Formats: sequence, structure tokens, C-alpha cells
Amino acid sequence: MAQIRNYTLNFGPQHPAAHGVLRLVLELDGEVIQRADPHIGLLHRATEKLAESRTFIQSLPYMDRLDYVSMMCNEHAYVMAIEKLAGIQVPERAQYIRVMFDEITRILNHLLWLGAHGLDIGAMTIFLYCFREREDLMDCYEAVSGARMHAAYYRPGGVYRDLPDSMPQYRAQVSRNAATMAQMNANRQGSLLDFIDDFTRRFPKCVDDYETLLTDNRIWKQRTVGIGVVSPERALALGFTGPMLRGSGLAWDLRKKQPYEVYGKLEFDIPVGVNGDCYDRYLVRIEEMRQSSRIIKQCVDWLRANPGPVIVENHKVAPPSRGEMKLKMEELIHHFKLFTEGMHVPEGEAYAAVEHPKGEFGIYLISDGANKPYRLKIRAPGFPHLAAMDEMSRGHMIADAVAIIGTMDIVFGEIDR
Repeated sequence: MAQIRNYTLNFGPQHPAAHGVLRLVLELDGEVIQRADPHIGLLHRATEKLAESRTFIQSLPYMDRLDYVSMMCNEHAYVMAIEKLAGIQVPERAQYIRVMFDEITRILNHLLWLGAHGLDIGAMTIFLYCFREREDLMDCYEAVSGARMHAAYYRPGGVYRDLPDSMPQYRAQVSRNAATMAQMNANRQGSLLDFIDDFTRRFPKCVDDYETLLTDNRIWKQRTVGIGVVSPERALALGFTGPMLRGSGLAWDLRKKQPYEVYGKLEFDIPVGVNGDCYDRYLVRIEEMRQSSRIIKQCVDWLRANPGPVIVENHKVAPPSRGEMKLKMEELIHHFKLFTEGMHVPEGEAYAAVEHPKGEFGIYLISDGANKPYRLKIRAPGFPHLAAMDEMSRGHMIADAVAIIGTMDIVFGEIDR
């Protein structure tokens, strides 16, 4: 008599939920997953090895390209590791700017996650809503750094430059009349801080709209409630961090438990889930966007009232201003040395971690006193989450694998680092 055996299916690597670079080998009994084996390495960037042959400042733009949805948060951990080794004290204004952009980045990340997760499991409109708000925040990135994504804005000792006094505006086009243009540019008449302040006032209403579409939607709940359940004990054992851990009911957040920069001075709450399923993780991220908006508002108010330097005065670490560099020989030498040879970091090792939108993103840095890292190790939050794919998906249907990959919010740049 013929034996009925499980069959193996290649899930991807083209699947949109897997960002085009995950090959998932599923062992199936009918449509039920018996085993899931993630094959990674299709987007290998070799960032950790490349950093050993680049100066400290040259490696900074590589950080943007790790998790290319949470750019400035990656930079933050890297510059914090350098500052810890070099004993650099960052000006307070720069700390507030960093925290503000960390939270702008968190909202950017969660909006892309929500839109893409919705598309993956059948909700179309949410994607368009999320990208409408992302566009405004991308304009903030561009206003401050010149780039919409790969900002390279954080620097050892502070940030590249202070916030601009004007906000880029939409230009007239054949398809838009003067009244439409005036309406589109209405909140862009002032400074970047004015624009961000306006965003924090209208964004909570946008989050309400997302919840109207999804939170009580019966199809959304059928696709997410009870799917990919992880108990608090297993979440800890598997090395989960961020919304994946908080969705299981553990209120662990580095911004509260190990405050860095000025997070200890700000008021915000840590949302936690109850059941540890895809639905709870969705609710946690929705509430995180509200809390991020609250933090950004506090930063805007402080930055308006407190002008000051945004990077250290030490020219062995930070370049002199362009004006000084063109007038003084010593400043020209400092500029030339810093951008050719780079800064020298004292011998030692340091680990710096931030509460990245996806979890704990850490940089372990070893210096031998040279102008480039001796070793660099990246603690990517998505790696342990993907490692739990097998455990989370066993007994679920093939369609649920898409929801489980989506709830992890994985980006492969950091996994295949």
C-alpha cells in the first residue's frame, strides 16, 4: 500500500511578504505546515567585514542600508558605540534632535509595516493611507539631511547640522492649479519644527483612520487573532525584543529600562499585548505610533525654546564649519585630516543598543586605537525573530505563514549583514 508522505514546498524567494530575499522551505501535510526552514543569505551585504577596512566615519552610511526602513535608528547605535569608546559628551540639543528623529523613524517604520502587512493578508486601502503620511516624514528626512532614505545625518559627537529654518514646498505643475498648490503648501510656510509640530497634531486622527479600517474588521481579525502565538516565556527564551516581545505581554523597552540620550526626561507609555498573537502585535505597534507622536511633540517644544550647538567642538572628532575651514589654516588641516585619515578611537570595546522600531539593535565595537574598527558586530533584532519562524508556524496553514512573516516586520538587510 502506498505511503502518504509530507511534501516540501519552496515558499519564495519572490514572495512580497518575504521582501524578495527569503527562501522558506515548508514541509506540508496538505495545507498544514509541519516544518518551516528559512534559508537566508540572498542579500548578503558583508557590512561587518566592510567596516574593518573603512574609517569610522566612512562606515556610517552602511548603517542606513542595514534596515533600510529604520535608517537613523541604525546610525544612532553606531555613533553611540563610538562615543562610548571615545568618551564624547554629546550636546543636549543634538540629543533631543536624535530622539525626535528616532521617533520619526519609528513611525516611518511602523507605517511601512502596517501598509505592507495589510497588503500581504488582503487589505488594500491601508497601504495607500500609510504611504500618505510616510511622504510627509520622508520630507522631514530630506529637509534635514538632503536624502529621503539614506540620511547619514547622525555623526560621532552630535548631528551633521542644525534643523533648517524653511521647509521644502511643492512646486507648481500643469496638473495642479494655484488653489491646490496653496492648500498643499499651507503647513510648509514655516520651519521644519513648525511642520513636524503640525504633523503631531494631525497624525493621531490618521491613526484613528487606520484603526477604523482594521481593528474591528472581522476579516482582519480572522487572519490575525490566534495566529503565531508566542508565550512570554518562549518570547524571552527565543531572544525576542521590541513589539514581538511586548506583544507577548512583557513591558521591556530600552527607552524606559536603560534610558539613553534624553529619553529619561520624556513622558511616554509602553504598550503591551495579552495573547502574544499577530493581532496583539498589531495593536502594540498602533499604540507605539501614538506614543512616538507624543515624544516628538515634547522634543519640538524643547528644541524651540533651547538653541545651541548640535555637535562637539573637538575637531579631532567633528569637522570645523565651512566658513572657518576657508579662513583658517588650522581648520583646513583638521578638515583634511578628518575626511582622509579619519578619527582615531581609543583602544577598547563597547556595546551600544537602541530601542529600534523592530527591537534591540546593538553595535559591539572593538578598537585597537586605529582610525577604523578592529571588529564590528551587529545585533540585528530581526534575526532571532526569523529563527522562530519554524516554531511560530507549525500547525498553521500556508496562508498563515504570510501573516507570521508580516507580523515579524523583518527587513533582510540587517539579517544578511
